[in-house]
Amino acid sequence: MDPLNPFAERVLDLVERIPPGKVMAYGDIAEYLGEGGPRQVGKVMSTWGGGVPWWRVVHADGSGAAPDHLRECLTHWREEGTPLRGERVDMRHARWDGRPAGHLADPSADFQ
Repeated sequence: MDPLNPFAERVLDLVERIPPGKVMAYGDIAEYLGEGGPRQVGKVMSTWGGGVPWWRVVHADGSGAAPDHLRECLTHWREEGTPLRGERVDMRHARWDGRPAGHLADPSADFQ
């Protein structure tokens, strides 16, 4: 196995922070980190992702990481209450933007 590089460390750290019931797409992770792209994130996950909640990283269409892991993904998603549409994650409701839970998208909303 390749040695863990700084980009991989950042990817894995972010994946560990995705809350149960939420997901990020490969491209979301790259965008959040401001580096790499979906393929680079996928490479990190396929090489080192076994020790983090890998089922919380999905394709942009809500499908799981790999077809051969679908059953395991579904089990984790259902246990965590991840919003689903059939056998895919409902990205509209499950996508995590990286902000802590309870954080308001519009800070001025605090004063209403």
